[in-house]
Amino acid sequence: MTPAINAANKAKVTFTTLSYEHDSNAQSFGLEAAQKLQLDPISVFKTLVIQCDKQLVVAIIPVNDTLSFKKLAKVVNAKKARMADPHVVTNKTGYIMGGVSPLGQKTSLQTIIAKSATLLNIIHVSAGKRGLEIGISPHDLSQLLRAQFADITA
Repeated sequence: MTPAINAANKAKVTFTTLSYEHDSNAQSFGLEAAQKLQLDPISVFKTLVIQCDKQLVVAIIPVNDTLSFKKLAKVVNAKKARMADPHVVTNKTGYIMGGVSPLGQKTSLQTIIAKSATLLNIIHVSAGKRGLEIGISPHDLSQLLRAQFADITA
């Protein structure tokens, strides 16, 4: 069990878990998950931790999309946004890169989910380690994380 799965269980939401054998040479963790689990990439979302001025923000976007730093900064009322330092990400979330789940993080961070998630019944996000995904309703995920939906992709 990962902290992400424990958080979903504790919240009593409906979810599924899917696992696959992670390839350490994979170029993109999210696209690897979509391919190995035979999922449409529009339903597989990556969890990005972004430094927005002096605060950390979690952005959840489809694996085949690119984050718009400008759009995200605007949503969270920041002047600048950039990828957070990997050591800071691990320290604040408790997860390693490629296995960062939006659920069960050590520190609760403001979270923005790409608006496209609202068009889907189920999205897949990391379950807290490479090779493990959670399938969950985007609305349940939003409620669990107190997240908002916004247009944050390029």
